[in-house]
Amino acid sequence: MTPTILIIDDDAKLNQLLKDFLKDFGFDILTATHPAKGLKTLKQASPDLVILDIMLPEMDGFEVCKAIRQTSNVPIIMLTARGEVTDKVVGLELGADDYLAKPFEPRELVARIQSVLRRTQQLSDARNLSFNRLTIDLDKRIALLDGNPIDLTTNEFSALVFLARNAGKVLNRDQILQELRGMDCDAFNRSVDIAVSRLRQKLKDNPKSPEFIKTVWGTGYVFIADINQSDMS
Repeated sequence: MTPTILIIDDDAKLNQLLKDFLKDFGFDILTATHPAKGLKTLKQASPDLVILDIMLPEMDGFEVCKAIRQTSNVPIIMLTARGEVTDKVVGLELGADDYLAKPFEPRELVARIQSVLRRTQQLSDARNLSFNRLTIDLDKRIALLDGNPIDLTTNEFSALVFLARNAGKVLNRDQILQELRGMDCDAFNRSVDIAVSRLRQKLKDNPKSPEFIKTVWGTGYVFIADINQSDMS
């Protein structure tokens, strides 16, 4: 099926340029120049991915991202005008899956889109994983703690699955970032620590006495929960 992408950016000219460019790569494109219209379109069309600009009128991209995350786990790629680390951190903490600084090469945006969508598809194709009190239902793309669903973003869910599938194996930050981003590590890799920190909060996992994710100082993280049943293929 043709993936549908929603672009929320107040630059109508850029929206049209991206729409024309992305269509050549097999995407259906919806656009909105106002946050309210973008949120309405999201609800009506249920796109496969959202490209969200930070600098928007009346309601900035961070607020829009937060509003989206209240009702949807759709993958979000944020566009930052300056590419500042602070913008990236805030976006990731609010649940964005990736970020791209303006100006950017359209082909790089395509690579980011394809990476996020490929990761989402891989997750949906896999079998379930079960660890102690935690069950990861990969068909439905949800995680359950003591039978209760955990509200995870695409990025957080991907990190959890990657760690769980490599249970007992120490993974460094570059390995995790490569899995989450699908491309080479850049100078900004705090996204890994942010994702793991958010995961721990939602799993109610105490870093000082972890049940699921243990920090290996100077290296990365390891998933330590006992396996009940899994498909590690």
